[in-house]
Amino acid sequence: MLIAMAGLPGTGKSTIAGHIGARLGAAVISVDPIEAAILTAGIDSDQPTGLAAYLVAETLSESVLSAGHSIVVDAVNAVDPAREQWIGLAQRQGVELRFVEVMCSDRGLHLVRLAARDARLPQLAEPNRHAVEQSLEGYSAWHGQSAATPRLTLDTSHSVESNVATALAFLTS
Repeated sequence: MLIAMAGLPGTGKSTIAGHIGARLGAAVISVDPIEAAILTAGIDSDQPTGLAAYLVAETLSESVLSAGHSIVVDAVNAVDPAREQWIGLAQRQGVELRFVEVMCSDRGLHLVRLAARDARLPQLAEPNRHAVEQSLEGYSAWHGQSAATPRLTLDTSHSVESNVATALAFLTS
């Protein structure tokens, strides 16, 4: 199975993805550390490092799926081309695809989480409130093929345990 996470920075995607991966015994591939490695290698930040990171994540995911293992892809997946990338991969590999979209309905809580994020990847500028608001403006509605793929939306203003249980029920049904 290919599980593609989606949602704005600071909503809790990585936390949920880690729990899902651990509970299902699935590998987790996160786009952020890949992009950080690209920047560490000396590629200028004015280059399309985000696109490169998504393509590396797709290549790694394809390798894991080819070996017969499930994978969780931890990425924003804010626009249709990013979402279509995972649809195409699932079709090529003949595996089931499920999207797990993560959002936080409590704007204040989202901003607190965003401010508290660790600088885990110093090469990447941690998104601030303004950057997330701009991301929200660019976050595309789900339509086309993406709308036909099973998708669960989790609200991380609820507990991690509750969201993980809901996600596992969706993924194993």
